[in-house]
Amino acid sequence: MSCDTDPYIFTTDTLPTDLRFLPPLANGLLGWRVYNNIMHMGGVYNGEGGRCHRADVPCPLAVKIETDEPAQHTYSLDTGTGIFTHTLSSASVTASQVLYSHRYHSNLMVMEILLVRQVTSQEPITIKLVSSFTPQSKDIVFESGPDYKGGSHIQGRTNTAEFPGGSCPEVHLIWTHVLPTLTLLPEQSQARWGFILVAANSLDSAKAGYDNGLNLMATGDLRPSHEKAWKELWLQSKVEVVGLDSLSRAVIGCMFYLLSAFPSIHDTSNSFGGVSPGGLSNGGAGQDYWGHVFWDQDIWMFPGIALFYPKLARAVLEYRVGTLDGAKDNAQKQGYKGVKFPWESAVSGREVCPQDIYGQQEIHINGDVTLAFQHYLYLTEDLSMFREGQGSEVIYGVADYWVSRATWHPDEQKYHFLGVMPPDEYYYNVNNSVFTNTVAKFSLQFAVELADRLQHPAPKEWGQVAERIKIPFEQESQYHPEFDGYIKGHPVKQADTVMLGYPLGLPMSPEVRRNDLEAYEPVTDPNGPAMTWGMFAIGWLELGEAEKAQTLLEKCFKNIQGPFQVWSESSDGSGAVNFLTGMGGFLQAVLFGYTGFRVQKDCLAFSPLLPNDIGELCIRGVNYLGRQMDWLLRKEEVHIILREQTGSAGNTSSYNLQVVLKASGTKIPLTPGQPVTFPREPGCICKLDYIPACWPF
Repeated sequence: MSCDTDPYIFTTDTLPTDLRFLPPLANGLLGWRVYNNIMHMGGVYNGEGGRCHRADVPCPLAVKIETDEPAQHTYSLDTGTGIFTHTLSSASVTASQVLYSHRYHSNLMVMEILLVRQVTSQEPITIKLVSSFTPQSKDIVFESGPDYKGGSHIQGRTNTAEFPGGSCPEVHLIWTHVLPTLTLLPEQSQARWGFILVAANSLDSAKAGYDNGLNLMATGDLRPSHEKAWKELWLQSKVEVVGLDSLSRAVIGCMFYLLSAFPSIHDTSNSFGGVSPGGLSNGGAGQDYWGHVFWDQDIWMFPGIALFYPKLARAVLEYRVGTLDGAKDNAQKQGYKGVKFPWESAVSGREVCPQDIYGQQEIHINGDVTLAFQHYLYLTEDLSMFREGQGSEVIYGVADYWVSRATWHPDEQKYHFLGVMPPDEYYYNVNNSVFTNTVAKFSLQFAVELADRLQHPAPKEWGQVAERIKIPFEQESQYHPEFDGYIKGHPVKQADTVMLGYPLGLPMSPEVRRNDLEAYEPVTDPNGPAMTWGMFAIGWLELGEAEKAQTLLEKCFKNIQGPFQVWSESSDGSGAVNFLTGMGGFLQAVLFGYTGFRVQKDCLAFSPLLPNDIGELCIRGVNYLGRQMDWLLRKEEVHIILREQTGSAGNTSSYNLQVVLKASGTKIPLTPGQPVTFPREPGCICKLDYIPACWPF
């Protein structure tokens, strides 16, 4: 990989031998791994229940350019523009093939080819377009339709609905016919060709999308409109690290792939299908968790996106709202009240996990979903999401589930949650998972708080159960056992108990926080999922041990597969690809670890700490209460600029912000466009002007 120029461009002259690590190109609706003959569409699944998976959709742009002459090849992914380019250079011609999933017009994918003559000659020059496309799918029976404006057309429905009586999604593809060769005529010094593919769920939408694509080509605005949309996204978020090139590239790659999984910030269709661990490019039958949506979306991917993009954060919440009927059905089938979000979700919200035990026992998913809603409210104060947007139904339904699922233990005078599987999936059918019980307690407390804010009469049981949920703690060792009966030193799969500190924010002394980290770090599976070490890094940063945190965070680099910064779930390259969950955990270590950001009820707390090999960290576009801020963190000082042009998160743009320095009590108002600089000290607070300071430590 070349990094001497633009850190946003990943370049190589050799493609990875493992084709899983070719770069995905996605835009929130369509996802495709370059050169692959299949792609996927958001919300298009085939199969019932545990056999439900992302339907394979054939991709007409599965094309490689070749020449009979000896040639040099260069492949590059420009994350600044979302464009993949293959450049083929021979003695007579330079051929460039450009591929992208359109960032603004999400039902559109594009291939452009440019041929430039290298020598003066009257001979035609021909290159081959080698296609692996076939208009067939094992998940959809396609039929050919009449050509539309010169474009080929196929249509079909998935074979099996997600649940009995459910609908089978319809898929229409219209694309520019791809010729087997392209020729540069004798009188031409260069020539350009454009090919478009439109995927939609109705013929009318497909035709409209194809018309739009043809018009964009005719006006020369096809690629510029795509690049403009990516530029607009990057203007709202930028994370730059000075001192560690590998860290800088990793952060850029993570932000790019995560943003690619989300819809356009201009999308108004409300058709977002959620984010699965492998993104839209993956998830066919039997691979990459079948394209299902897990807690990964709400706990691991959501926070890093929500910090910059309230609209995209809201799209995650709206996805969960759209699955409420299925979540109610899940709870009823388990014999409980309220809603039970599925461990693995597709479109309906009914459980689609292939193995029943996870859906039955990994109930912490309910609290994980609630935590995302709570995080969003504290970041935006957007109560419309909870009123008109039905977010309150999610929060109240989860609270009702916890109350009906809890078991009173008279000897301890505590509520227990029995027969559960914690996030550490090496154990099942255990009692009182400390993570599950804590997230249940906090989501019940948030339900009470939200009901008060919305003037909704909250059942007294919500508060009563929350107050008396057992949080396992061992007094002698002063640490949190993972569950009742956990034997200290036994192996664990992934971050679990260490997440009590972050993201849950369970109050504990520094001694207990340290004991938890020291208890679980040496017994955590080194081949476990990639997001784990970011949580340990955040814990050590909280304790002021930046170098130890950095050592743990660097373990994540083993999951990054070159040359395009694609992540594998496990460090040996196995597991889900492109593992957005690991990227989300890594990003949180940077965005919430180095900065100490904590999104709290009435303030954004921060406590910056950088390791020695990072000179400065610049984070642009933090969106808090509708106000966008740019942060520059250095070893000894912090700079903040409140932008003149604020973002929108509903009704919050009128809030005034100030910084409060914990040690001195100094208050520094933030004025748009005027930089503020102050010494770095633990426990700085950025808070609402009129709300009393709250200290996180």
